[in-house]
Amino acid sequence: MSQIHAYAATNARGPLEPYTYDAGELEPEEVEIKVSSCGLCHSDLSMLDNDWGMSAYPFVPGHEIVGTITAVGEEAKGLKVGQTVGVGWFAASCLSCPQCISGNHHLCARGLGTIVGRHGGFADRVRVQWVWTRPLPEGLDLAKTGPLLCGGVTVFAPFLVHNISPTARVGIIGIGGLGHMALQFANKWGCEVHAFTTSDSKEAEARTLGAHFVHNTKNADALKKIAGRLDLIISTINVPLDVPGLLDTLAPQGRLHMLGAVLEPMPVPALGLIFGQKSISGSPTGSPSALDLMLDFAARHGVAPVTETYPMSKVNEAFEHLRAGKARYRIVLTNDIA
Repeated sequence: MSQIHAYAATNARGPLEPYTYDAGELEPEEVEIKVSSCGLCHSDLSMLDNDWGMSAYPFVPGHEIVGTITAVGEEAKGLKVGQTVGVGWFAASCLSCPQCISGNHHLCARGLGTIVGRHGGFADRVRVQWVWTRPLPEGLDLAKTGPLLCGGVTVFAPFLVHNISPTARVGIIGIGGLGHMALQFANKWGCEVHAFTTSDSKEAEARTLGAHFVHNTKNADALKKIAGRLDLIISTINVPLDVPGLLDTLAPQGRLHMLGAVLEPMPVPALGLIFGQKSISGSPTGSPSALDLMLDFAARHGVAPVTETYPMSKVNEAFEHLRAGKARYRIVLTNDIA
């Protein structure tokens, strides 16, 4: 059966409507997955609106997929029908370039995003290359696992990439869809955790999620009070930052790491980097190996997103809830496609 039933938009910012397409024959490296649930990420909204200029229509969103394997291509490895798996931002990579061979599949120049030029997981089934189809460990709440597969690995990867010590002092900018998971990971990693917010009302929740200290950056002296203290700051927001002020909060060899897609150029003072040998970096999601490590870590330490649930048939309501900034903090759609 190659007919896949989904929800698709036919134009930018348009509503999603029932859509059926023919997926054709299963490719040798592909796996077909029956979707049980799929997270609604802010990247889905950006792609729906064509904010990044790379959307194609009809557009089927959905790249935080949890489901069960229904078919396995003849060249797919390590997977079997009936297995519970997850899929994140990527659906395929070339497996032969230096990035893939070194384990950095997510940096593959020929990598395919699950919703970039192909149809995603707001559907009854989806097809993905085997290497990006990750078995889910026991101990996860499957109803909440979807957001871990994109947002979760995105905030987890910097701890791996930068070899963050469990004794490090880590700041998290933004207590939202990404930030609320970053606080949990940083705390369970063993770090001293600092949350940056612009709302005093979020302090109690930030502490519940794992923050040891909460700083309201609307206060003029908030950053000055922690000057020279932090080893790593992870920014999860997509609005301009006080980069000079944040660099001043870093300890020598500290790092400001960008995850939020700020579209405006960043003002970076050279001396703010030179003195103290500080750096600014960024990263996308994570490799298949990083996904596995993140899922195992989350299962072991009880890290889970705070979620709201909608049936997939209410996808437009879910999008409007997200667009209005009311999601607390991630939305998961459960598959009710007949």
